[in-house]
Amino acid sequence: MLRVAIVGASGYIGGELLRLLHGHPRVTVVAATSDRLAGRRVDGPHPNLRGHTELCFVGHDTLRTIECDVLLLAAPHRETMGRMAEFLQSAETVIDLSGDFRLREPGIYASYYGVAHTAPELIPEFTTGLPEWHRAELATSDRIAVPGCMATAGILAVRPLARAGLIEGTVRVDARTGSSGSGVSAGAAGAHAERSGALRVFAPSGHRHEAEIAQATGHTVRMTATGVEAVRGVQVLCHVQLASGVSEKDVRAAFRAAYANEPFVRVIAQRQGLYRLPEPKILTGSNHCDVGFAVSADDGTAVLIGALDNLVKGGAGGAVQCLNVRFGWPERTGLEFPGLHPN
Repeated sequence: MLRVAIVGASGYIGGELLRLLHGHPRVTVVAATSDRLAGRRVDGPHPNLRGHTELCFVGHDTLRTIECDVLLLAAPHRETMGRMAEFLQSAETVIDLSGDFRLREPGIYASYYGVAHTAPELIPEFTTGLPEWHRAELATSDRIAVPGCMATAGILAVRPLARAGLIEGTVRVDARTGSSGSGVSAGAAGAHAERSGALRVFAPSGHRHEAEIAQATGHTVRMTATGVEAVRGVQVLCHVQLASGVSEKDVRAAFRAAYANEPFVRVIAQRQGLYRLPEPKILTGSNHCDVGFAVSADDGTAVLIGALDNLVKGGAGGAVQCLNVRFGWPERTGLEFPGLHPN
């Protein structure tokens, strides 16, 4: 059994890591850290785990006394980089779910996160934690940076066409996200009274995930992010200009070629039915990302669509998938749940 510790386990991503790893046959969770909740049971903030675990939170300082093989980091952006040297001494393999090691260029990190990167020398050691496009590197990497939730959906929607040279110019991303994407400590903006019934454009431009999509696709990206009333779920609409002569058939072929053998990406572009395009509602709890498209033949544009559960494929599930790849296990291990309908 692989010994895993979860750093920052009291938040939503930490809770999903605990849930998924509880059902993983190759893993045992030896520690879940939270300074604020040290000594309390993990099924307090994560009541869905009642009756499934007696694990208690421990303080972060306790980590150095615990033998573990893998650290899963669900700590906040901007804080993780300052402690990364310490984390790398605590376990052979580190999988980071913060934003601190996703971007290759420290200058771009500073422009999107508002602070200078404090450990730029470590950035080249990290592999992007998206198995669909980095599987070979992940199989031998002990430093993994899992992309953000909206970035994951955007990359999976746009990259097949970008790599095939089927699009040109700027990619414009309209992203919608549920309230859990703001985390446990979202403040007033996450309160039900403020969120209910709202369509709040919280990032009209410059959202940090646009830099990740640009890095992965080679295109300039402009992204708008809107908070919707759902608790879970991300949906991105990526508006692109198709290259001259590209048809709907070419678009479909590019998606099928990219994802024909992928266990967690499904191409959804049906001509009829209630769920004929990617819809996050039916992906709740699953590690799937559905991608699809709609082509406007009259002006040669297309909308590329991606949808996922931000806490699973866009977070904890993506990390567990990377864990499976790194240790040579079937990628579906611990990630079999297909989603809910109706929900």
